[in-house]
Amino acid sequence: METIATPAMWAGFFLFVVVATVVDLKVLSARGATRGGLREALAWSAFWVALALAFGGWLWWHLHGTSGPEAAREQALAYFTGYLIEKSLSVDNIFVFLMLFTYFAVPPELQRRTLVYGVLGAIALRIVMILVGAWLIAQFHWILYVFGLFLLATGGKMLFFAGEKPDLEKNPALRWMRGHLALTPGFEGERFWVLKDGVRTYTPLFLVLVMIGVTDIVFAVDSIPAIFAITDDPFIVMTSNIFAVLGLRALYFVLADMADRFHLLSYGLALVLMFIGTKMLLIDVYKIPVFLALGVVGALIAASVVASLVVRPRPPARGD
Repeated sequence: METIATPAMWAGFFLFVVVATVVDLKVLSARGATRGGLREALAWSAFWVALALAFGGWLWWHLHGTSGPEAAREQALAYFTGYLIEKSLSVDNIFVFLMLFTYFAVPPELQRRTLVYGVLGAIALRIVMILVGAWLIAQFHWILYVFGLFLLATGGKMLFFAGEKPDLEKNPALRWMRGHLALTPGFEGERFWVLKDGVRTYTPLFLVLVMIGVTDIVFAVDSIPAIFAITDDPFIVMTSNIFAVLGLRALYFVLADMADRFHLLSYGLALVLMFIGTKMLLIDVYKIPVFLALGVVGALIAASVVASLVVRPRPPARGD
């Protein structure tokens, strides 16, 4: 599959990902980012967003000099559109993390290690699935229609069930683990398992880790087809995805106490997925311009955020 990136650009980007991941996970951990360190987490989140925007600016500048202004504009818009979609989906991902921590009553001081693995899993899954997706599209053009139908169905399902909290008690993965694994009655620090009488016994934190892994898979399956509807250049797909995921842990601590304020965001994300699915289905009939796609995606997300701030969430029904 054709790409704007040279081997040096690929190598430089992957080196950057390694360094950035170490900084995000090690430096932030060393300074002890928790819900109590909201100001620090907010500063780190702003840093990662600024870095992503700066990369988009550099990409435009680089392509303007090597490929011309039209190519620079098209690819930079594709990058920013993909980044906006992936960042919005990652916010929804964070709310699921928060729901899991709340359901299992995980103390804030025990959430750090699990979030580390969650971020690493999200990055690894996206790299693998982007490479697989790029290969599939290069080999089978019709797979784009499959992706489009999948996004339409996913967006429709999300729209239908928006506002409803999933019943974790009925989750098949959780029910299987509870029925087949030896579990401790409470947490054992940050450990995922302990040995009791020579038997490996899993802690509730292990259940949270597995559920976060399942969540990473679900969101990767949703997000990867969405970005391929914007561009089929694997470098643009990869960079917009990874930049959206970097800083995910810091963003969690920013949004941890604000989930209820964005109660209508799921509606906006559902409409975004349905729009992107439609764009993908029309790709051989009418190619929706990237700048128009960016405007629609931005408008839908902004409208859902503003509506969340204006419209108060419904009070829970009695018995909830």
